[in-house]
Amino acid sequence: MTKRVAILISGGGSNMVKLVESMVGDHPARAVLVGSNDANAAGLKKAAEMGVDTFAVDHRPFKGDREAFQAELLKHLKAAKPDIVCLAGFMRVLTESFVREWDGRMLNIHPSLLPKYKGLHTHARALEAGDTEAGCTVHLVTPALDDGPILGQARVPILPEDDADTLAARVLVQEHKLYPAVLERFARGDTSPLYLG
Repeated sequence: MTKRVAILISGGGSNMVKLVESMVGDHPARAVLVGSNDANAAGLKKAAEMGVDTFAVDHRPFKGDREAFQAELLKHLKAAKPDIVCLAGFMRVLTESFVREWDGRMLNIHPSLLPKYKGLHTHARALEAGDTEAGCTVHLVTPALDDGPILGQARVPILPEDDADTLAARVLVQEHKLYPAVLERFARGDTSPLYLG
């Protein structure tokens, strides 16, 4: 049976686009919904143009009440009945109760080689540390930030002339390869880690 996938974004949605584009042919999953915490997120328009239903729940009116914001998110998600939820540049920290709702079924992509550099500013932190390589990680989401079991990683070398922007751009190329590959394997029931690069 084809798995139903919902994707949450906050911005341009480049990883979302790659995920949706990958879910064709004999792929075991299909995108059924793309949601955002920003009604003006460019990714929503891209998803709609690709024929995927979209929704937005602005987080700003819920300032100080994350549970209420997440309750609105859940209404939309549950109506779509997804088997898998993919976080693709969704820039809101989710509470334990929300994560538990999708336990073992929610994936995230993070722009570092976890467990290094959880949270923000990953590329600048890798450069400051003098690392020789960087990359991205797809992992199962758990209540702890950027902490769940690793499903895949892709590595890129850090070049002497790199700054945070050039490094981010090279890592993004790998994100666009890694996330669709991991999602396809996951939808087939394969949770063994995939390593690229």
